[in-house]
Amino acid sequence: MKASELKAKSAADLHNELLSLSKAQFGLRMQVATQQMTNTSEMRKVRRDIARVKTVLTEKGAQK
Repeated sequence: MKASELKAKSAADLHNELLSLSKAQFGLRMQVATQQMTNTSEMRKVRRDIARVKTVLTEKGAQK
């Protein structure tokens, strides 16, 4: 996901995106805990996407 794609979205869409990424991160953490994860780079991607969404929300002034 690119920052330019995120900047085109509304604040409500960004909050929904943040919620879904947080759920994905939780699922990945559970996979790590149960030693079921095969693609470890996925954690890094999700973490960075969460940071991108939070950055764009802060830029828009819509952070909760």
